Formats: sequence, structure tokens, C-alpha cells
Amino acid sequence: MENQLNLTGRGINYNLYNGNLNEISLESKIVINTINQYSYCIARKDAEFRNALTSSDILLPDGEGVVLAERFLTGKKIKKISGTDLHLYLLSTLNAQSGKCFYLGSCEETLAKIRVKLLKEYPNLEVGIYSPPFTSTFSSDDNEKMIAAINAFNPDALFIGLTAPKQEKWSQQFKNQINAKVICSIGAVFDFYAETVKRPSKFMVDNKLEWMGRLVSNPSRMWRRYLYYGPIYVFQILKLRFFIPFRSSV
Repeated sequence: MENQLNLTGRGINYNLYNGNLNEISLESKIVINTINQYSYCIARKDAEFRNALTSSDILLPDGEGVVLAERFLTGKKIKKISGTDLHLYLLSTLNAQSGKCFYLGSCEETLAKIRVKLLKEYPNLEVGIYSPPFTSTFSSDDNEKMIAAINAFNPDALFIGLTAPKQEKWSQQFKNQINAKVICSIGAVFDFYAETVKRPSKFMVDNKLEWMGRLVSNPSRMWRRYLYYGPIYVFQILKLRFFIPFRSSV
């Protein structure tokens, strides 16, 4: 796509989307993923995850660390587009079209809350849900049931919330078997929208402090993501800038 930039290192190209959400065509099948500093670090050691990200039709820069790194490495300004932004945009668009969306992931309780909230806020939407088993690896039978549930509903948009990197890998593995126009992995957005997990305040989001809000609200889960991988990410970006020649394919 023409509205893409490259965050490049050691021959790996992450084509970051630099357009507006309303410029994304929903007429043909596309896979949308997001990247932040945590997923960047994990993908360095996980080839399957890295392939899922680089194979995305659209890769959204979902993190101020990624936005700042792109500017630091290339001088180009891009804007953060979060999974929440994508989710709300697709809901609004599909509601106007009386479209269909499907939620794969999370637990029955969270999915039920999502359905109730959607009925109030987007009454023209048809909504399908499926909660798969909570397991580190899905069996062949699990995968067949998930795909069958999605395709029986035939959604315009499929939202996958299996946590990263599991959700991106699953999407990449089965995208050709899935009947949906838009396939997007949005992880924590399920809990944010269901309000089972509180998203940081608008003030913190607007002032680029969402990461701090998530860390403070759930330190036992988030400390490793921000306090451990944060410095590793900064070190890697500095290496790209000062020790590895930048090669842009734009």
C-alpha cells in the first residue's frame, strides 16, 4: 500500500501504516495486525510471530515507542493507531452498513458483556461470538470448530482476542480458510470494550502515557512488558540508528 513506511533492522521490514482508518478498503479480504515495542521485542526471537507481522496487509503502529522509533530512524512522522481505534472505526462503519462482526477469544462472560454493549451502541450490527478453550496450543479439533463457527456466521469483520503472539499466528495460519473481509487481532480490546479491564483515562492516552496507566493498574502483569522489554526495545532501536545501516525500501 502506498501509505506505508518501514521500520527496518537486520533485513526485517515492518511496513507501518501511515494513512487514516477511513482510507482502508473493506471490499476485499485483508489482515490487520498491530505492533508495539513489546511485540517488536518478542518477534525478534519468534520467527513465526515475526512472519505473521511482516505478512500483514496492514500493520498499525500501536504504541508511542514505535511512532518515536520511526521518526528517530527515518525522520518521518507517523501517528499511533491503536487496536481500540481500529475496533471502534470498524464497528461504526459496519453499523452504518448493517454489517456483521464476529468475536473470537476471551471467556463467555466477557463476550456476553460485549454483545450487550454492542446492542445498545451499534444496534444495526449482527454479532457472533465464540470462546475457544483456554490452552497454550489449540488442537486440530479446536481449530476446526473455531473456523466452522466463524464461517457459519460469515462476518464482515473478525475480531481475534487470543493475546499476542498467539492471535497473530493463528490468523496467519488460517486466514485462507476464514470467510471474513477483515481479519484483525486486537487482544486487550475485548476487555477494554467489555470494561472487564479499565483502559487508562483519555488524559493519559492523549498525553502519550497509556503505557504508564496500564502498568500502574496491573503491575504484576505489565511490569515485564514495560520495565523489562522497554529498555531492551530502546537498546535495539539505538543499535539500528547508530550501528546498523538503515535501508529503506519505500
